Amino acid sequence: MILITWNVQWCRGVDGRVDAARIVASCRAMGDFDVLCLQEVARNFPGLAGSLGEDQVDALARLLPGFAPVPGMAVDTLAPDGTRRQFGNLILSRLPVRQSLRHSLPWPPDPDVPSMPRVAVEAVLETRPGPLRVTTTHLEYYSPRQRTAQVERLRELHAEAAAHAGDTVFPAKEGSPFETLPRPRSCVLTADFNFGPAAPEYSRLQAPIAAGVPAFRDAWSIANRGRAHAPTVGLYDKVQWPGEPFCCDFVFVTEDIASRVEAVSVDSGTQASDHQPVMVRLQE
Repeated sequence: MILITWNVQWCRGVDGRVDAARIVASCRAMGDFDVLCLQEVARNFPGLAGSLGEDQVDALARLLPGFAPVPGMAVDTLAPDGTRRQFGNLILSRLPVRQSLRHSLPWPPDPDVPSMPRVAVEAVLETRPGPLRVTTTHLEYYSPRQRTAQVERLRELHAEAAAHAGDTVFPAKEGSPFETLPRPRSCVLTADFNFGPAAPEYSRLQAPIAAGVPAFRDAWSIANRGRAHAPTVGLYDKVQWPGEPFCCDFVFVTEDIASRVEAVSVDSGTQASDHQPVMVRLQE
């Protein structure tokens, strides 16, 4: 199973051009992926630089026939013409999606900095070894207070899912909204986390949670033991990121599937976004 995660900056490259097809082509060049986890996908936001207000969920889904789109729009506001403007995350999977969930993340007031709502999108996928949760999100950039609260909520959501793994199956409820569907302990969590490997949030996310809840582990550190994280932002866009390149885009896996991590790599060449995509390969 190959998964790619990428903050695509509403499909806007370093050259300022918005191009969903270039995003998909860059991902295809990395590998024959099964799952895409994308952050900063826009719908009807013509005010974003380079954008004409494209429905990028639709555009990306059309470019990937056979992939199921699972959007999670954190920002959902009324446009002047009465339509909706949306901005958030998107999972695209060619593996069957048994169920999907959207989780609003905490947004405590922090009036001294700009911020926006954040959401985690969860999809339970059918894989050969069994059901697997894939969650993608995008944590707050400007507010450490909000980002810390969002990390705690991700930990709570993981504990909740692990508890649901033991749900009783009620045959009489099959086919109804009460049908018991898998929400397994095993999880892949991806994001532009907006923190680096030395940040306290990085350690906190991987800290033990509770008995029976497998902790998260950084897939890069599993596959590239002893090697520093390859930078995922600031390589080419020196207007937004004038400092040294750094890593803030990670793939975490629960420790029960850590042995399945075969490889993790960063495409350091593409300039289709201000971030670099990260690819993980899991044994099946």
